Amino acid sequence: MLTTVPLTPAAARQVAREAAEKPFGIVARCLAEDWGRPLVAAEIQRWSERLGAEVVAQRHAEQIAWQRGVPPVSLEPTPELLVLGMDGGRYQSRHKDPKTKSRWRENKVLSITSYRPGDGKERKPQRLVATLLATALEAESFGQLVAVEAERRGLRRAKVVINLSDGGPWIDGIDQREHLADVRIIDFFHASEHLCASAKALCGNTPEAQTQWQQLQGWLWEGQHERVRSWLTQAQAQLGPVQPDDAPEHPRRVVARDLEYFRRHREHMRYDQYRRNGWPIGSGPTEAAVKQFNKRIKGTEQFWNPEGAEAIMALRALWRSEDGRWERYWMSRPAYAKAA
Repeated sequence: MLTTVPLTPAAARQVAREAAEKPFGIVARCLAEDWGRPLVAAEIQRWSERLGAEVVAQRHAEQIAWQRGVPPVSLEPTPELLVLGMDGGRYQSRHKDPKTKSRWRENKVLSITSYRPGDGKERKPQRLVATLLATALEAESFGQLVAVEAERRGLRRAKVVINLSDGGPWIDGIDQREHLADVRIIDFFHASEHLCASAKALCGNTPEAQTQWQQLQGWLWEGQHERVRSWLTQAQAQLGPVQPDDAPEHPRRVVARDLEYFRRHREHMRYDQYRRNGWPIGSGPTEAAVKQFNKRIKGTEQFWNPEGAEAIMALRALWRSEDGRWERYWMSRPAYAKAA
């Protein structure tokens, strides 16, 4: 029979911190040594998921308040440049999806980073403070959480707000619904990967494809969008129209998808102008954020129920954010909130 103990404020904070970083079994071993008493993984899991659920509940309350017109408290100095990045990660559910027969689920990740812009020449954009959010909720609810977090980070006071993400349709949907950014930028490296795929579709996996990709990448870097789209149009004409029985990775389908991608995002790829403005054009902080959550919840030996995954992601986001919210949370949390 598992034992339970009322957690002191210091113990609750320690459990939450360790569970945000490590699997429950390892946390149990570490804390058993620190506390001088036997602990098991299930005990740590129960406590940490309850602690994380408190954070989720607070987040939900802020979301409801925001819907009623009450923004979250913002302690952010007026940001000169605020960059939002969204992407998806993965984790395994305890139960298989009835339709796909797969345990894999998507979680959505947000990073918001403040910057000091570069000078458009030698001085690069200077990264300042990053905060994180992750959830397994659907895109609409995630979008509302993004809006709340952006408000907290100084959305309305920032001189410029950028949505710097890949071209995922769900990301564009959030951007359009929530009206969060002044400028939408497609991550340069994702756009470049599309060009690499099209070069290989036309030329095969050959040195010629590599040379062609480098030329296309150079045009993209310099903001020569028309040359990029002209090349894709010519490649499509050379390969011919897509046929109904073409596989998803058939060269004709690859080039057709990429041509549509560059047409759809033509106004979001002005990289020459963005660089002159001193803005970042790569979504490195967002990809790093996805990896941070993947490290904790994606392991092939880890299987989650929805509430458990949500709780641990909430704790990890609280712990990994760089604006002091972890310390503020524990200073304001009731001393003996029920975690056991």
